[in-house]
Amino acid sequence: MRVKVLSRNPDDYVRETKLDLQRVPRNYDPALHPFEVAREYTRALNATKLERVFAKPFLSSLDGHRDGVNCMAKHPKSLSTVLSGACDGEVKIWNLTRRQCIRTIQAHEGFVRGMCARFCGTSFFTVGDDKTIKQWKMESPEYGEEEEPIHTILGKTVYTGIDHHWKEPVFATCGHQVDIWDEQRTSPKCSLTWGFDSISSVKFNPIETYLLGSCASDRNIVLYDMRKSTPLKKVILNMRTNTLCWNPMEAFIFTAANEDYNLYTFDMRFLESPVMVHMDHVSAVLDVDYSPTGKEFVSASFDKSIRIFPVDKGHSREVYHTKRMQHVITVKWTSDNKYILCGSDEMNIRLWKANASEKLGVLAPREKAAMNYNQKLKEKFQFHPQIRRIAQHRHLPKSIYCQIKEQRIMREARRRKELNRRKHSKPGSVPLVPERKKHIVAVVK
Repeated sequence: MRVKVLSRNPDDYVRETKLDLQRVPRNYDPALHPFEVAREYTRALNATKLERVFAKPFLSSLDGHRDGVNCMAKHPKSLSTVLSGACDGEVKIWNLTRRQCIRTIQAHEGFVRGMCARFCGTSFFTVGDDKTIKQWKMESPEYGEEEEPIHTILGKTVYTGIDHHWKEPVFATCGHQVDIWDEQRTSPKCSLTWGFDSISSVKFNPIETYLLGSCASDRNIVLYDMRKSTPLKKVILNMRTNTLCWNPMEAFIFTAANEDYNLYTFDMRFLESPVMVHMDHVSAVLDVDYSPTGKEFVSASFDKSIRIFPVDKGHSREVYHTKRMQHVITVKWTSDNKYILCGSDEMNIRLWKANASEKLGVLAPREKAAMNYNQKLKEKFQFHPQIRRIAQHRHLPKSIYCQIKEQRIMREARRRKELNRRKHSKPGSVPLVPERKKHIVAVVK
């Protein structure tokens, strides 16, 4: 057996007397500069500062609705087409390249509660307060043709959400229960229920397409398998979940937007504790949508802001807000991973850049190389205090800033109280509950 050992000659680094100069190891490679790290640090600092200078994420506002925007849907085949439904029953189809409304439909009486496009992009479905499910053509009607739905299904109760299967002519609606419909039939082919409460949203899994998840107002997140006629399992949280969204890259991962200001990323195989708790919002989170890469998601909140979270981080990397933007109800991440759309109370749909400081348009090869170099430098020095401080700094509206401060004090007080209780109780009588498990009440299978 051969063992390699480190052998160091003391003559190379030990002084003979204390009056000698300290020997400094030198690299005589002419390709390496002695001040390389110092130079790169300065460049990384400048790149980080310039990134904050050029961070102008807001692109445009699509106005035309006469009531608050309640839901949105993406076209599965066309990047430039997006659909929106308002609280007055009106549906609009927008062209994002021209930033214009190309078609308006008076679809329902009362709110448009949910909408989704068919997987092939030829038609879309809407549900509303008037207890109807309507299927519409994506194309505008011919000259002289009436604007009428292809099919109308009259239900027994109000439907609060709808989602289409990713590969088959099947869609699911939710309300009093989850109904699975075949497009050719006027009655559901199966109804799934677990408990008796109103269900606010239902979503099909984009990878394992027979799986779907729903959120109910009795604080449940329920998972179903379309191949069975019974639900799989459910997790009960401390507060109500408004909606959920499946990760388009990892089949078992989904993120839930909750009333307790947090978002929870779960692995559906281990619902006992979430994979990550995302905390930054200061009011109820109303909507969430994943980026096509599955590495980030965007959330819309009642606190008049939208935030972008990395999947594996507990805090947001970006927060967007404007003075005029009110409670954000719905949000979508476009399929090319470049833009974010959000619809809010004050009747506007806003278009944002997903990367706030990204330069739009054609880039010269040298520009592209410089950008890639700067990005690598920022990644290399991202944990340096000065660079980290500049990269993380965001201007916040006064209301959000004050609420964050207030919640920090409350959180600290709760932590202190728990520590005191543990200190003055019998050892082991006050268990230490990790943050991830605090919000889960039970898992029922």
